[in-house]
Amino acid sequence: MSRYNIAVIPGDGVGIEVIEEGLATLEAVAKAHGGLSFEFTRFPWGCRYYLEKGKMMDEDGLKILRDFDAIYLGAVGFPGVPDHISLWGLLLPIRQEFEQYVNLRPIKLFPGVTGPLRSGNIDMICVRENTEGEYAGVGGRMFNGTPQELALQTAVFTRRGMERVMRFAFDYARKNGRQKVTSITKSNACNYSMVFWDEVFAAVSRDYPDIRADQLLVDAAAALFVTRPERFDVVVASNLFGDILTDLGAALQGGIGLAPSANLNPERKYPSMFEPVHGSAPDIAGKGVANPVGAIWSAQMMLEHLGEVEAAGVLMKAIADVLAGGEVRTPDMGGKSTTTQVGEAIRQKILIAS
Repeated sequence: MSRYNIAVIPGDGVGIEVIEEGLATLEAVAKAHGGLSFEFTRFPWGCRYYLEKGKMMDEDGLKILRDFDAIYLGAVGFPGVPDHISLWGLLLPIRQEFEQYVNLRPIKLFPGVTGPLRSGNIDMICVRENTEGEYAGVGGRMFNGTPQELALQTAVFTRRGMERVMRFAFDYARKNGRQKVTSITKSNACNYSMVFWDEVFAAVSRDYPDIRADQLLVDAAAALFVTRPERFDVVVASNLFGDILTDLGAALQGGIGLAPSANLNPERKYPSMFEPVHGSAPDIAGKGVANPVGAIWSAQMMLEHLGEVEAAGVLMKAIADVLAGGEVRTPDMGGKSTTTQVGEAIRQKILIAS
């Protein structure tokens, strides 16, 4: 019997709704596959907690989370709480403290889903550096409220940080039968950090002669995501560029409600965290129409990370079958189904498969 202790942080807005569907789906997978079980521990942390307590999570929150097998997060963000408060009070400390230096985001256009492009051949994996770069949090402000006011936001690029995320990208390509890794930079303008990135990428790529390596400037990459998405296989990028390009990728795959992500500590020294890419969407929160596929797909990535490959495969097929069927769709995909109806359709496919 494999039993996993999962920390659950539903967060804010639609995060609460989609996470419930993800949990119910994990329970369905466990029921369908003997020898697998979960214990879920919920934490009320997020923006509502901040408005009540003045903090996004308990002061010993990171210590509490450390011993879990994984963390399942809904979304963070709520009107009245500035985004930099919510981000730096919960999400980024977890990523940095637990060395979740890989943000893994698959971008795939499933059969049955209509994307905005003529091309239907979209199937790439984005590996985003997740703990330093432009989101390192180094900087400050001076002379506030004066004509001389200034702000410094310093990007931090270390050889160790770049090399480990690049090696993950090449190892992922090799393990999963992918042929090419594309590095995204802006080294023509960022003549220190991005040139350094290019040099490290060139050095790392020499250790993987079986994998093609190429690189693009981020502006060219953004254009090619739209005009030639089929040219991309595995993409590796800095924190900022990876963040922006994967939101573009989510739109290409049919909408941000479909997009999953995994914040990975590949060495498994710390728990990894799994979350849909979408935010808390307060405009539709409580209406029961949020798309749960991104959250459920994130749960599927959690199963893969935990080593439950067979169960992960069953869940992935269930997601693909529901999307291919075209009958159960939330409004963001042009349908009229509720959040729960989509989740239940996926669970029914799991039941049939068992």
